Amino acid sequence: MDELDTALLRMLQNDARRTNREMAAELGIAPSTCLERVRGLRERGVISGFHAEVDLAAIDRSTQAIISIKLRPQAMAVATTFQSYVQGLPETLAMFMVSGGSDFLAHVAVRDTQALRDFVLGLAKRQEIADIRSSVVFEHHRRTTVLPLPSR
Repeated sequence: MDELDTALLRMLQNDARRTNREMAAELGIAPSTCLERVRGLRERGVISGFHAEVDLAAIDRSTQAIISIKLRPQAMAVATTFQSYVQGLPETLAMFMVSGGSDFLAHVAVRDTQALRDFVLGLAKRQEIADIRSSVVFEHHRRTTVLPLPSR
């Protein structure tokens, strides 16, 4: 990753709909160079996709929560199956396998607190869950531009 790659990453993360020609002009490089650099970032797996950001409130999913889940038994097969199940639920935005007091943290978005209650109670019925706790998210801020860390 050099300065040009980093600049392209920043530009694409801020607006993935920018044209190759626009980015090349802003960076002062040939459009063919810009195209090759972006292609290289994709081929190396640095860029894994392009996505539209959705306003959750606009699609009636303004209530967010982080659900902390501890499983039993502590077996990888159980964890893998459970993780796949929760990731497949339409309410789930993100799933994290973590260390500490919980095995997983699930970030979910639902219509309202009643829908959150129903979701948590539905999960709690699963036999592999030893403990489940939810925390309502009052504010959510996410970094939209992620760049390589500087070398030390």
